[in-house]
Amino acid sequence: MKTIERPLVILNFKCYRESIGSNAVKLAKIAEKVAEDTGLTIIVAPISVDLKSVVSEVSIPVFAQHIDPVNMGSFTGHIPPEAVKEIGVTGTLINHSERRLLLADIDASVSRAKEVGLYSCVCTNNSSVSVAASGLEPTMVAVEPPELIGSGKSVSKTKPEVVTSTVESIRKVNDKVIILCGAGITTGDDVRAALKLGTAGVLLASALTKAADPAKVLRDLANGAK
Repeated sequence: MKTIERPLVILNFKCYRESIGSNAVKLAKIAEKVAEDTGLTIIVAPISVDLKSVVSEVSIPVFAQHIDPVNMGSFTGHIPPEAVKEIGVTGTLINHSERRLLLADIDASVSRAKEVGLYSCVCTNNSSVSVAASGLEPTMVAVEPPELIGSGKSVSKTKPEVVTSTVESIRKVNDKVIILCGAGITTGDDVRAALKLGTAGVLLASALTKAADPAKVLRDLANGAK
């Protein structure tokens, strides 16, 4: 796998009307152009049914929003990691606040991602959960206080102590995992603040998918990462 360069931005498309189907491809292409122009590592995470069409249209990394910790076989309705890997997906989110998992399932999902050669980004809600997740040795851990998700109030400014305590605690048990923060990230200033707090980048959704001018938002985020 190619090394994930830092700083980086992960764009979770969620299931908004503005980010599914043909809109998912449009957003991914905008992200690709901004990544090429600015040098920022931008990762997009569309819904499962859009993964193949997005992968076929862009060269930037594409993540699944979720995988299931199952092998190939009789698992109706599941998403085995082999399936997303085969179509060119490079990584996956795990345990997003809107798709919570038990710790055992997080562990199994991270392990299965490694087995097939996928990056993994485990989403967490606080410092203690982040430490537990980092001990599972995913590629990334992204701390996102759920009360700030979609609020427009960035964690890096509203609750910087959550970010700093998470970074400090994780580094005591894992000095290799990439640490991100999310929830309310909207502007380049939010990204700049996140990097100053010790993270390698941010995870966001509605600030991009709901934007009237997604390219403008992404360029502002990129400026904050300089």
